[in-house]
Amino acid sequence: MKYYFKEILIFIYALTSSNAYYDRIVDLGLSLKGFLFIVLLLVCLLGIVLTSYIKNRLLRTFYALILFFSSVVYLAYENITANTLSYNAFISLVNARGFASEAFEQFHTQIAISVLVSLLLFIAILLKPINKHVFLHKLSIFAPVFVSFFLATIFFVRGGDGGKGLQSPFIPLAYAGLAAYEASNSIIVRERKDVQIRREEKVIDHDVILIIDESIAPAYLDINSKYGVLTNLDNHYKGISIFNYGFAAAITNCSYEANVSLRYGGTRESYLAIISTMPSIWQYAKKANLHTVYIDAQRTGMRLQNGMTDEELRFIDEFIQFDSVPVISRDLAVASKLIELINNRTHDFVIVNKIGAHFPVHDKYPDQFELYKPTLPRGRYKNISDTGSKEGFSGEPDTWLLYRNSYRNTLLWNVGNFFNEILTKSNLNNAVIIYTSDHGQDLHENEKEGKHTHCTSEPRMDEGMVPLVVIQGSELETLNWNEHLIDNKDKSSHYNIFPTLLSLMAYKFTEVKKIYGNSLNTLTEDELTFNTLFHARLGKKAQWKKINPANIILPPEHRHAQENILTK
Repeated sequence: MKYYFKEILIFIYALTSSNAYYDRIVDLGLSLKGFLFIVLLLVCLLGIVLTSYIKNRLLRTFYALILFFSSVVYLAYENITANTLSYNAFISLVNARGFASEAFEQFHTQIAISVLVSLLLFIAILLKPINKHVFLHKLSIFAPVFVSFFLATIFFVRGGDGGKGLQSPFIPLAYAGLAAYEASNSIIVRERKDVQIRREEKVIDHDVILIIDESIAPAYLDINSKYGVLTNLDNHYKGISIFNYGFAAAITNCSYEANVSLRYGGTRESYLAIISTMPSIWQYAKKANLHTVYIDAQRTGMRLQNGMTDEELRFIDEFIQFDSVPVISRDLAVASKLIELINNRTHDFVIVNKIGAHFPVHDKYPDQFELYKPTLPRGRYKNISDTGSKEGFSGEPDTWLLYRNSYRNTLLWNVGNFFNEILTKSNLNNAVIIYTSDHGQDLHENEKEGKHTHCTSEPRMDEGMVPLVVIQGSELETLNWNEHLIDNKDKSSHYNIFPTLLSLMAYKFTEVKKIYGNSLNTLTEDELTFNTLFHARLGKKAQWKKINPANIILPPEHRHAQENILTK
C-alpha cells in the first residue's frame, strides 16, 4: 500500500470537493460543456499527480508549498462565501489583502479547515515518489506550469470565466498569471493627472459632505414608500431644506467598485480610465482650498478599503476611524463627528463610509429599537461590521421575513436616529450634505430562496437602487436644487454625484460636464442603469441592467409608533 500512499492522499483531497464536481456536472448535463468540464477536471487532477512525481526534492517541495497556499486561498474563499472563486473575486481578494488579519479573526474556523484539507495535498506532493518510470519523472517537471498556463489560456479566451466547479489549486495560479498580464498591459500604468478644470473666483464658505451609507434599500425608507422606516428626512425641521431624488441608480451592486467610482468620478462610458488616470475628489477639494476629512466607520487600525491607496491618502488632511467604538454605536460616532465638523469654523470636504445595514443585521441596533418583530436571533454578531459569510442563515422565505424585520430595525437606528442627531444638533447653514448608499439590497420580497442581498452576478434591479438626498440649511445658497427636482426624481444616479460635488466647489460647469456629465441641479438625463460586470476584462464588455421604478416591490404594511423612539 505504501507504493500508492501519494495517490491515496490525492484521492482523499479530491474527494473533499466531490460535491462541487458533481453539482457542476449535473448543472451542465449531457452537453459539450459538460464533457469539456470533465476534461478540465481530469487535467487538473492529473497535474497534481504528475507534480507529486517530480524527482528533484527541492523542486517538488517548492511546488508543494505553492500549491498548498493556492489551495488554502481557494478553499477558504469557498468555505467563507459559499461561492466559487471567480477571476473578479480573485482580483477583489488581492485588493482587499490589507484586511487579512480581520478576515482571519472572523473566519478562523473556515480557514483552519481549508488548511487541514490542503495539508493532504502538501504531504502527497512532498513525499518521495516511488514510481520508477523515467518518462513520468521528465513529464512531471513541466506539469504544474503546463496546467496553470492551460487554465489561464482558457480563462483568457472566456474573459475570466471557466473555472466554476473545478476547485483546483491551479486556478489561483492561473488567475495570478492573468492578473500579471493585465497589469503589464493596463491603463493603470499611466500617470495620474493633476486637476485641470478651472474654477470660478469664489471662496467656498461652507462644508461639502458626501455620506455613503452601506446596503440601503431606498424602498424601505419612508421618504420613498408609505410603509418605509422613519428616516427624519421629510422636511419637517425648521430652517433645513431637504431635496429627495427618490430611487436612484447605483454605479454597480458591489461596495468596492461603487466607492472607488464615487471618489474618482467614473462615467458609464469610461469609468476604468477615469478611475485609473484622473484626479480624485480629494484633489479637487484641496484645489478649492477645503480641509479634507475621510470618516470610515467600517474599518479599524487605519486600514484602507474600497480601493483607496497611499497616493490617494496624501490628499486627505484627517483620516478618522473608531477603533474603540462598538459596531452598534459607530454611526452615532459618525454623527457626533459630523456635528462637530459642521459647527466648527473650518470649511471642510468630508466623505463618510457608514456602518449602515450590511449583513449581519442581527445586532446593529439596540434592544429598544426592536420595533419590527419577529427578528433574527441576536447576540452572535455584536462586533462584526460586515461579512460575506451567511453561516446560520438558511435563506428560505420564512427566514427572510425575520431578516427584513431586523433590517428595518437597523435602518431605524442607523438611518433614522443618525439623521435625527445631525438635523437637531448641527447648523446646516454651514453645510450641504449629499446622502446615498453604495448599493441597494435584494431582500427577497419575491420569496425566492437564496442568501445574498447584493453583489450577485445576475442581480434583480433592487441591488442597483440607492437613495439620493440633498440636505442643507434654508439660508445657505449653493445650487438651485428645486429647478429640476421634479424632472430628476427617480431619474438620477451615482454618476450625477461627482459633477454635483465639483459644482459645489465652484468648478466651471461646462468643463465639468464635458468630462463627468450632468449634476443634480441640471437635467440629469440619466440612463438609470447599473453595471453588473464592472470588471469587464479580457475582451468582455460591461453589462448594464435597467431600473424601472414602476416595478419596485414596496415593503408591506407594518404599523407601529416609531415616533416614540425618534422624536420629531
